[in-house]
Amino acid sequence: MAIPQSFIQELLARADVVDIVGRYVQLKKGGANFMGLCPFHGEKSPSFSVSPSKQFYHCFGCGKNGNAISFLMDHAGMTFIEAVKDLAQQYGLQVPEDDVSPQDRARAAQAREQQATLTSVLEKAGQAYIRSLRTSERAIQYFKRRGVSGEIAKTFGLGYAPEGWRSLASVFPDYNDPLLVESGLVITGEPGEENAAGEAKRYDRFRDRVMFPIRNVKGECIGFGGRVLGDEKPKYLNSPETPVFSKGRELYGLFEARTALRQHGYALVTEGYMDVVALAQLGFANAVATLGTACTAEHVQKLFRFTDSVVFSFDGDSAGRRAARKALDAALPFASDVRTVKFLFLPAEHDPDSFIREHGKEGFAAYVAKAVPLSRFLLEAAGEGCDLDTAEGRAHMASNARGLWSALPEGALKPQLLAEIAEQVMIDSRELLQLWQPASGGRKAYYKKPDASPPAQTFRPGPAPDLDHGMPEFGDYPPMGLHDEPDYASPEAYFSQPPAYSPSPAGPSGKPGKFGRKPFSSGSPPRRMTGRILPASREDRVLRLLLTEPQSWDQLSTEEHHLLLGLPAPHGPLFAWLESQLHEHGPQSWAVLREGLRGHAHEHHAVAQFAEVLEGVDYDWGETRRILAQLQQLKHDSEIADLAARAPNEPAVLERLRELLAQSRASKTPSKPA
Repeated sequence: MAIPQSFIQELLARADVVDIVGRYVQLKKGGANFMGLCPFHGEKSPSFSVSPSKQFYHCFGCGKNGNAISFLMDHAGMTFIEAVKDLAQQYGLQVPEDDVSPQDRARAAQAREQQATLTSVLEKAGQAYIRSLRTSERAIQYFKRRGVSGEIAKTFGLGYAPEGWRSLASVFPDYNDPLLVESGLVITGEPGEENAAGEAKRYDRFRDRVMFPIRNVKGECIGFGGRVLGDEKPKYLNSPETPVFSKGRELYGLFEARTALRQHGYALVTEGYMDVVALAQLGFANAVATLGTACTAEHVQKLFRFTDSVVFSFDGDSAGRRAARKALDAALPFASDVRTVKFLFLPAEHDPDSFIREHGKEGFAAYVAKAVPLSRFLLEAAGEGCDLDTAEGRAHMASNARGLWSALPEGALKPQLLAEIAEQVMIDSRELLQLWQPASGGRKAYYKKPDASPPAQTFRPGPAPDLDHGMPEFGDYPPMGLHDEPDYASPEAYFSQPPAYSPSPAGPSGKPGKFGRKPFSSGSPPRRMTGRILPASREDRVLRLLLTEPQSWDQLSTEEHHLLLGLPAPHGPLFAWLESQLHEHGPQSWAVLREGLRGHAHEHHAVAQFAEVLEGVDYDWGETRRILAQLQQLKHDSEIADLAARAPNEPAVLERLRELLAQSRASKTPSKPA
């Protein structure tokens, strides 16, 4: 779905970033701006500023900044499309859907209305359960025995479903309302079980249980989990699958853990509701739990929207090992070089709650730090049940490892694991790869012979100039607005030393840019200089990779995602479109993407870049990493220039500016050519 840039601009013009941010962060007026504690990192004094005039937020502590859309993406873990739709709904705007048939548009509108109705019904039931908890001494004593405070109970909206078959009849005026069944709150009897009046039996699903409301990333109640107060069976009962709730996609406690995930730097995935609540009580508010089902790829993907590090916590028994094995399968496709996945196995006699109470917060944190990395657990899983002292056992391990290794994304981790597997099964890594990939279909192998020459069509750009012109004091930087970003796409930087910064940035009109040159127009063929064709810009090379291999988006870090989404047109909107396609439809071939691009504002640029992709030549992830690092550095320099221009009038930015200048001076390594 391509959203016109004009609509996004109109949406941002109507949205008030102070209002959007203020729903999640307590803001206080401070001069022309509003200040609060940054939701993206832990701090005790406010350094998070929201500007109503610029409609922009910025943290002088961690550097996070953006508009209303990027805040919803960063803080609520939404995709670009989800953030735009959510914001549009709040301000009564209809997202353009020109490529959707009237029938599909009507169905989508009906689904949105149904979702809003069901969540309101569930929210009303949740409030009733909270009121019931206040009057149930048994339920209160249960939570007290588990060490749950009133504050934590309020944070998670804990409640109690009373005894009795039809307690919700006193909450909803019409107990026969079909919405009560559709939301999973009420169960109807089977045919033949009618009452004396000939009506189908109806009764509450949750009875005499403490209640845990399940919320989506927007904070809407979408279901419940209920636990018995004693030892009756089943101990836990979840809401059924409904139009708003799917156990395979949702994680308990994720909404409550958003800020803590950034503060702790990782997500701790546990097995139960009470684990999450108890961990939050004891200082680990970054815990979430699956909902009575094995961890899925959608669970992992959702977690990586909030953090780049995940620790799965399981019991040390055989059931815990089986659950960990399923989590490994789900995590492998997302285990890129910039992400960390670990597995924590507690002693058989402990769950997270009991372990912390016995060993303390520091003891549990130390145990988490020793969790098993994904690479080691993969080797253990592949070798399970294999006698590595025999050729047959080693062959069995190689067979087990093939599927696990193949699920990993391309990057530096994959060839390293190939070498470790080969060492354990006593086969040369090249021979092992040949066994696993006898017909590679023209794909580049991991290993080349020493005398192999590069393909004739491989382009190697000349050395880039040293773009680090020293770091003058901030008073020497020219004024720069928030949208006056460095001319990332200008390829002349590869061939000549640019002069010092000029305060006249290049604009859409093609006037001289920061290097005093006319920027390269992506809509025209590349010009020649001294007999050579200028190489593609950094952004275009990343764009070509993602058009060819859209699944590579999941190998990038959250910071890299926001870097690419924040680039000027045509690249930023194209990367946003690619992300939306991946989230809505999964990886698609170019033929499918090409159809989806029709009518997009930057369709021609994307088509032109794909036409430059050389068939049979794989992209070098090392080069891609260097490109992203260079783009990040240019953004870093732009922020310094912006802060330098504002420092004389806004003393609050001075500390952040000095910090960035110190970081730049500390870096002695010049930029490498991309």
